[in-house]
Amino acid sequence: MIELFQSTSVWVLLSFIIFAVVSYRLGKKSVLDTLDSKIDKIKNDIETAESLRVEAQELLAQYQRKQREAETEAKRILKTAETHASQIAKHAEKDLEETLNRRETWLKQRLKRMEEDAVREVKAQAVDMAIKATQDILASRIDEKTHAALVSETVSSIPEKLDESKVN
Repeated sequence: MIELFQSTSVWVLLSFIIFAVVSYRLGKKSVLDTLDSKIDKIKNDIETAESLRVEAQELLAQYQRKQREAETEAKRILKTAETHASQIAKHAEKDLEETLNRRETWLKQRLKRMEEDAVREVKAQAVDMAIKATQDILASRIDEKTHAALVSETVSSIPEKLDESKVN
């Protein structure tokens, strides 16, 4: 057994065992403390990640809800705009129809006045032409004596014509 203690291998083994036991007893607390702090840090990281995940899910749900609300609002606005545009189109169509009717009435009245003016003008020209033709015919066929008789007959018939016009 003494030989056993003379071998360097035994002493190296024994030194290693003593070193391991002393290191274990002295370093156990610091290693365990380090491991515990790492475990606590990992737990905190996991809790933080979990709370961030929950917060992200809540934000996602909130944004999805806001998106649905925005889509609903956009649909409502679009529907309101379509209704408003339809009303404007109907109103514009009605205004256009009224304007066209007024314009048509005005044009008909103007055309009627122009026709009446043209008829009056034609009648006036016809009367002027008839008077001129009558004057020419009378001038060529009537002598002074016949002319004086016609004038006196016309002058004497004026009171009768005035009485007739008062009756009518």
